[in-house]
Amino acid sequence: MSFPGRTGWTGASSVRLGLLFWFFLPVCAPAGRSRPLSLNQNFSITSQARTGQPWCEIQGQVNGNKFLYYVCGNKQVIPIGPCGMKLKDTAFWDTQRETLEDLGEELRKKLLDIKAEIFTKSDSLSMQGSLMCERGADGHTRGSWRFAFNERLTCLFEAENRKWTVDPPGGQQFRVMLDNDGELTKLLVRTANGDCKSWLQHIWEHCDEVQETTVPPATRQGTAPGKATAIGPCTWIFPLLLSCVVIMDILVGDH
Repeated sequence: MSFPGRTGWTGASSVRLGLLFWFFLPVCAPAGRSRPLSLNQNFSITSQARTGQPWCEIQGQVNGNKFLYYVCGNKQVIPIGPCGMKLKDTAFWDTQRETLEDLGEELRKKLLDIKAEIFTKSDSLSMQGSLMCERGADGHTRGSWRFAFNERLTCLFEAENRKWTVDPPGGQQFRVMLDNDGELTKLLVRTANGDCKSWLQHIWEHCDEVQETTVPPATRQGTAPGKATAIGPCTWIFPLLLSCVVIMDILVGDH
């Protein structure tokens, strides 16, 4: 490539092209990859509630932001924040109440069993549980459960490999009890690998703030997570870079 008064492509031109490339490189990140998305359903359950206090409360969070609040036994799930308001009129909202109600009942039964077998000297036993599912930028979703009892004994259940981890390690009796409970294992696996992943999909479709790019509503529906189609910036950025370098070369050469 040559221009009047120029002998060809110079070393200075190459340097300028390189600098512009590194300046615009962040713009050319691969399009269509999903931002990490996480959903937490946090349970607080007690074996013996005080008068006027609920025995079970559940708070939902998306990427750390609250979007629902539910008291077990109530007929209504309370939406919180922009995401909760967008989801409350969808079929997803009804499934939340039914599933969370069932989970609260089953976890309280297990709490009472644990109290009778392990925490026999405790007047009351509390459980803080969290159902977590996270989808990474690679599109893979992982589900798990975390529990804490009386803020002393904590345990993690990985749904993919059905493995319990108990802290402190001395809680071996507790771990054996959990490992031998086939019904509890099925419940935790089903909700972490089934329900929670389905909820993530609904949240991605209805809550704009968790999506990677701003897509018109008419084109967003029916698009799978992480596969939104858009014109990639790199389809036009390199011709622009080349034009900039040519102009700069001409201007510098004229002086």
